[in-house]
Amino acid sequence: MKNTSKMIALLLVVAMMVTALAGCGKKIDVDQYQAPAATQAPAAPAAEAPAAEAPAEAAAPAELSYAPGTTLRMATGYNSTKTGLSMDAEVAGEGVTLADGVTYHAGDLKPTWVEVEKILGIKIEDKYQGNSASAEFDYWKERMGDVDMVSGTAAKLTEYGEQGVVVNIGDYLDQMPNFKAYLAANPIVRLSITGNTNNGAIYFSPYFDGVNDIERMPLMRSDMVQKLLDGEGEFAAEKSNKTAAPVYEPYMPTSGKIEIDVVKLDGSGVETITKDYDAAGNIVAKMNEAGSIDGVTAVNMLREYIDKAYNGYYGTERSNLFVGQNAAWDADELVALLRCVVANPQTLNGTDTIQGIFSREEDNNARRVDLVRFAGHLFGVRGLESRQDYLYFDVDGSLKDARQNPESYKAMERMNAIAKEGLISVNFMNTADGKTKQYLENDSGFMHYDYNQTQTLYNDPSQGVFDEGEKYMAVMVPVACWQDGTEGGHYMRFTESWRSVKTDGWGISAAGVKGNDDKLHAALKLIDFAYSPEGMILMSYGPDAFIKTNADGSYVTFLFNGTEMPEIADATRAELWEKASGNYTNYARQFLGSTLSFAKSQAFEFQCTTDVGREGAGNISNAIALGTIKHPELAVTENPWYMSVPTVLPTTKAENDMINTYTQLTANGRFSSSKGGENLFVNEIAAGYAEEGMGNADASAAKVADEWGGKQYLALKTDAWNRLLSYYNAK
Repeated sequence: MKNTSKMIALLLVVAMMVTALAGCGKKIDVDQYQAPAATQAPAAPAAEAPAAEAPAEAAAPAELSYAPGTTLRMATGYNSTKTGLSMDAEVAGEGVTLADGVTYHAGDLKPTWVEVEKILGIKIEDKYQGNSASAEFDYWKERMGDVDMVSGTAAKLTEYGEQGVVVNIGDYLDQMPNFKAYLAANPIVRLSITGNTNNGAIYFSPYFDGVNDIERMPLMRSDMVQKLLDGEGEFAAEKSNKTAAPVYEPYMPTSGKIEIDVVKLDGSGVETITKDYDAAGNIVAKMNEAGSIDGVTAVNMLREYIDKAYNGYYGTERSNLFVGQNAAWDADELVALLRCVVANPQTLNGTDTIQGIFSREEDNNARRVDLVRFAGHLFGVRGLESRQDYLYFDVDGSLKDARQNPESYKAMERMNAIAKEGLISVNFMNTADGKTKQYLENDSGFMHYDYNQTQTLYNDPSQGVFDEGEKYMAVMVPVACWQDGTEGGHYMRFTESWRSVKTDGWGISAAGVKGNDDKLHAALKLIDFAYSPEGMILMSYGPDAFIKTNADGSYVTFLFNGTEMPEIADATRAELWEKASGNYTNYARQFLGSTLSFAKSQAFEFQCTTDVGREGAGNISNAIALGTIKHPELAVTENPWYMSVPTVLPTTKAENDMINTYTQLTANGRFSSSKGGENLFVNEIAAGYAEEGMGNADASAAKVADEWGGKQYLALKTDAWNRLLSYYNAK
């Protein structure tokens, strides 16, 4: 492996190059993209020394030239007919006029792709069928001669690339300066998309929904926490319910002391606080001993515990244990809080019921799996929110599979115990009616684990959901014991929800462009353009008509993660709320045609986040910057436990054929994260060990390893990783 000093230097280079690529205060100079850009010769470099003294140089690579008006047949989009390159009838209706003043009809290219045509001097023929990436590729894989570019999962595009069905983009990197520079600046990305370690093949253009940043996070009704925990004296209420008979047992210690680093309440730095179990006991153990208790008693027990365990650190604002910049909550404290929430609906929402933890769409397996991801954070289990399947690296550098780890099933046991106490929503437990309750909208839900921007939109007054003083916001990830190689594990905050290469991408059909260099070069040019400074702005924001500009035509900018990024136009902001209720992603994909692939900047999304959404995300961002929330690194790290698993590993066709025989472990198997799929971990949260032969954690892990092909699967993935690591070290 590379040594630490080299890696630090490399990361500094990455940071500088990403900043350079991300944007700047002035509007980007796009003279080199005068249509048709792809047919122009490169400008001659200025001479820095007399020709006689200059060393011999290799000839410049041949340019990606093509005939003006070259047509690309594009079977590309994002998961539905609404989110393709062209306007969908449901979105456009009889015609929709956007902030650029243009009226678009069903079948018209969306603004982003109209601009792509203009800039690159090409024509786009939309062939997209409106499927998921996997299903779209399956639709075309037997008729690849009918398309030039196609959506697919990274795994499928790589697998078929090895068979010669998809073009090896890696052969053309020298002719793709923007894409090449991006990969040079982001080596983990290069590893994640390397499909063959013998020749460095790349079979798809990667997609980033942001990069090197947190993705999902816990969200809570902070006002409810404040109502229950803050203030002088004891909590009192005229009416409350009783807590259920206790089922959940303590996860955290019941005696002793542990120290936790937290961000100071004002965000100015880091301080260390102590959880003193000798002074306070474990709150779950104390509540369990008391049995079923009324909600008022439960709240006062939690208040007393916070005061003693933290030696008065939180004062009368005990809610900061959960929702403050200096939060330090853990799984046991959350269970105690959930017991208080569910037992006090009369105080919190004026009804007799309230749901504790819920998922966004409880009839949608893709959203139900969020509780599995959350379980990993609560109980310190790696691999449950991995970038690829359920894989992670152990401290010795070996590749592991969370589905073969008994600790994963123990985490589901604990979640099932929480569910048995009625602390997970009734519709998560029973989806027989096929409906999803609108818990946030109906003021009847307390928390879930999801994306900040889309879920905190309900705080906007225009939504009419929350009254003044009510807030739904992102909160710190929990403290847990993570086995990162330190003796006995490390009590800390760690998030596995870290943005990297997504699992979908776009590939070039070998049959579609065969014998036609115009099509091949135009497709390659499109990919390269998407990673240019101008292209990255276009693929995130849409055309300039949707961006705020100064009188001289330069972008109006704001500082985002240390880089000046464009502000959206006022008309764009108004239209986003009018047409998509403030949901940036829906607006961008359905109306603008941006963020469908390539590199999406979070800068646009950040501008569409409510004040409350920015508050919570800002607290978390500050904690990450100050080191109190740790995360996987997009690099080959000295301690492999902190290394992010590549999104794709370069398995061969023979290896893929073997992996595909382990049907319980494949994408559509027993651990699916797709909308209509099934997930064994989800089932265990809702129903416990109901699977035959899986009566406990050890038996469950063993069945996956021994009967479902888990050991063989992991061996094949390990071989691919070892080849990739050797390729990296040899570069």
